[in-house]
Amino acid sequence: MGNLLFTNNTPATNPLIMDQFTADPTARAFEGKIYVYPSHDIPASPGRGRTNWFVMEDYHVFSSDNLTDWQDHGVILNQTNVPWLNRASFDMWAPDCVFRNGKYYFYFPVGGRIGVAIADHPYGPFQPEQKPLQGAGGIDPGLLIAKDGSAYIFMARGRISVAKLKDNMVELDAPAQVITNLPSTGLIEGPFPFERNGIYYLTYPHVQNKIERLEYATSANPMGPYTPAGVLLDESASGCWTVHQSVVEYQGQWYLFYHDKDLSPNFDKNRAIRADALYFNADGTIQKVIPTLRGIGIVNARSKIQIDRYSDISRPGVSVSFLNETNTFEGWKISLNGTNTWVQFNDVDFGKRGLKTISVRSVSATGGSIAIHLDKVDGPLLARVEIGSGSNWQVANSELLQVPAGLHNLVVTHNEKNNVDLDWISFK
Repeated sequence: MGNLLFTNNTPATNPLIMDQFTADPTARAFEGKIYVYPSHDIPASPGRGRTNWFVMEDYHVFSSDNLTDWQDHGVILNQTNVPWLNRASFDMWAPDCVFRNGKYYFYFPVGGRIGVAIADHPYGPFQPEQKPLQGAGGIDPGLLIAKDGSAYIFMARGRISVAKLKDNMVELDAPAQVITNLPSTGLIEGPFPFERNGIYYLTYPHVQNKIERLEYATSANPMGPYTPAGVLLDESASGCWTVHQSVVEYQGQWYLFYHDKDLSPNFDKNRAIRADALYFNADGTIQKVIPTLRGIGIVNARSKIQIDRYSDISRPGVSVSFLNETNTFEGWKISLNGTNTWVQFNDVDFGKRGLKTISVRSVSATGGSIAIHLDKVDGPLLARVEIGSGSNWQVANSELLQVPAGLHNLVVTHNEKNNVDLDWISFK
């Protein structure tokens, strides 16, 4: 526990965190930054959890002031330092954190109960209360600070319920009430509430078919009644059984944080958190979010731009695979196979006109060349890069044909019959 900072090595793309498994992200705007409080999936091992199931023993918190560079503040709570937990349960499910009365209140479910830990700063240190929240139980607490400043907690245990909290934030003001007009069939869990323009939104995962999708309901009052309003995010194309969400506004833009199984495609109990932009219609309804690999945030042209987390590709002849199947945290490569193939990566910041060369980490059995264009496939030609032949990764360098400035999309094109694998590109 403590404020140790570790910078994530793959910024501004999905998944957001690349050195550990993360899930159930609650994103909050505190002190001019975004703080993300996810649950923490770990692989089961002898004495640590149950094989082929979720194993979750602690919580980290991550922060960013630009949605690009994420810092890990380390473990803020572990099952071993919860005073009222008398067993190693490995079921520290989805948490939440809110600011009220000058303190940060972190709510977490474990052992079928809900605990509260309190801190002076959003990154901790958090001190857990001696007892769980009396009258509350189940999983996935979601907190709402209403327009009048009052606080409410939503919980899931077969159905979703809501209760008002006392001003001290560690006691219920009245017994919890079940929200009765939400879907009554199929698993429903993970409530996350928020308010916008006088409308209270309640988002939740729901199994309508075989796996969870995100739905939402609206109300004029924090306690409801809530009216189901539609689907926020469709079932994952990957087949990930769970999804869990939060919605946050930051610097004038709304975002959906959620998870998928990017780093563990064959085992959906080791998940990875993501984020994408979210938009509202004029009537307050939410437009369905379309998941992307590109994610959110602006990438510095001087960084190692992970173009395998693309914004768009030419569908035939392009594929993405892990660099190392035995260690997926190393990330991905993208393969351009044959003519007329390309990959586009949006929102790269070149700053002022000071960058003059490009470096590309690549491998090709036969060698070849690629071209880099600005903004679109047939946009201004920025550089041509010759890729050496061989079976080992190498970094090829080339001078830029023009010196760009400001924000641009990048398009890497390939027009030869051979195959080229690309890891990253960077500018100097």
